[in-house]
Amino acid sequence: MKYTAAIVDAFTEKPYSGNPAGVVFLGGDPFPEEEACIKLAAELRLSETAFIRQLTQTEYALRYFTPVCEAALCGHATVASFGFMREKKLCGAGDMLVHTKSGDIRVTVSRESVYLDMAEAKTRFPVDDKTSEELYRAFGLEPRESVNGLVPKAVSVGLTDVLLPVGSLDELNAAEQDEAAVAGISRRLGVTGVHMFCLTEDEYRAHCRNFAPLYGIPEECATGTSSGALFHYLSEYGLVGSSPVRFIQGERMGRPSVIEALRENGKVRVGGSSAIVMEGSVGL
Repeated sequence: MKYTAAIVDAFTEKPYSGNPAGVVFLGGDPFPEEEACIKLAAELRLSETAFIRQLTQTEYALRYFTPVCEAALCGHATVASFGFMREKKLCGAGDMLVHTKSGDIRVTVSRESVYLDMAEAKTRFPVDDKTSEELYRAFGLEPRESVNGLVPKAVSVGLTDVLLPVGSLDELNAAEQDEAAVAGISRRLGVTGVHMFCLTEDEYRAHCRNFAPLYGIPEECATGTSSGALFHYLSEYGLVGSSPVRFIQGERMGRPSVIEALRENGKVRVGGSSAIVMEGSVGL
């Protein structure tokens, strides 16, 4: 069978920036065999490829595949999927019910953006002083107990990351990761990785970098779940309110990505724009 497919950059309005994802639109057909999905994801050589099955005009099922396995949920691939469908008039605007391996989520499509619900936001634990010191040293940074009162914490909105504050953009950009050390600390703490950030007074609430070497990702240019965790973390300090805020990530990688976050009806939501880079068809 031949299906419509595309490469779409998420969390950006400009092609060749943001975080790329593969998108395969199946229409009403059932999902292909898992092995075929993994092979296609490996052929595309992107971190995730989303396969979309349309159930009704407002109900969809999505499955996400890396080049080696299936993932339960992927924020940037969801933004890419619905951004692509909107542009190709395969879906309309408004709220969509989306079935994923991690559960059902609400996705809201508008003319300029796609937002999706995060899982329940939880601060799991503050990182102890010894481990905090290890983390800063693992990035070649001077250890400290806090940054303007902010301390490292493990926060989850479905996936758990350590939120690691630094004091300036210069320090953020100067960080050089010891992948083995960060992977070891991540394994010991039971977290996906480290989301490093500094607060700024420019058009973004924070500039960020994300590291998940335990899962084979030295650095990620856009991470929706980590951005949701950061929004929750900052809200507990009273540093964000009810209005949407914007975070920027991926600058050091040459792929700047703008992730929006807000809280609506008690749920943290993240979203952003997308740009189609390439489209065609694939055989499965």
